[in-house]
Amino acid sequence: MTTVEAFVPAKVNLTLHVTGQRDDGYHTLDSLAMFADIGDRMTITMPGDYKLTVEGPMAEGVPGDESNLVLRAARMMRINADIRLEKHLPNAAGLGGGSGDAAATLRVLSGFSGKPVPGDGIELGADVPLCLQSEAARVTGIGDTVTPVPNLPPLHAVLVNPRLPVLTAEVFKRLKHKVNRPMPDEIPAFDTPAELIAWLRGMRNDLQEPAIEAEPVIRQVFETLEKTPGCQLARMSGSGGTCFGIYKDAETAGSAAGRLQESFPSWWVQATRLNGPYRSA
Repeated sequence: MTTVEAFVPAKVNLTLHVTGQRDDGYHTLDSLAMFADIGDRMTITMPGDYKLTVEGPMAEGVPGDESNLVLRAARMMRINADIRLEKHLPNAAGLGGGSGDAAATLRVLSGFSGKPVPGDGIELGADVPLCLQSEAARVTGIGDTVTPVPNLPPLHAVLVNPRLPVLTAEVFKRLKHKVNRPMPDEIPAFDTPAELIAWLRGMRNDLQEPAIEAEPVIRQVFETLEKTPGCQLARMSGSGGTCFGIYKDAETAGSAAGRLQESFPSWWVQATRLNGPYRSA
């Protein structure tokens, strides 16, 4: 019997440009993503009984049955395992939590068995190919093309979620313009965080306004983050409803997180450092 522990870092979309829609209905994207030093934790024991136990501070509402991507990933690998998922990331939050958990499952079971991961995992979810790499990358297509972007300077951020799941399908339904400009062909090299932040200000998340239309509280989260002292950029991650603020250093980010936790005790608030890789399995 073998037990493996894995850390599953939160994914943060610094940009998310929706560039089109294919005939099969899938939207094409162009996104720059980084990974945080906070996330879920998993303990996988093999061989096992093909069982998933979900616990932890954010476990409420997370399914423990076959609808969970973790069990679907184990089924894809054809390996029975007892899996304990300790949820620290909000559910349906635009942080790639479910996809990251599935990707970690694929990696662990592949390493244990020697079997390669079938394909790139895209059939489990659009973020799975990115989460399999768990390092800063540009993601294009429907999420199936992942190009690492090495040497990005680390960023100090605060992640805020109003503890309200946001369904990606509902957000895309409200997207009025399906074809938008991608990012520039080349992402420049950045010597400092300030240079990266200045560049990011010229980019977008095309799902931000549709997500606010679906769940208006996201606007409050976004505007509250913008007003925190030292916030240099605020934006939504993924399809929501987590927003992030970027700050010049860890101390400023920590101070902003403390203020937000005090003012909005019902919100999920975390100071973090963005960049990676943080993969432990």
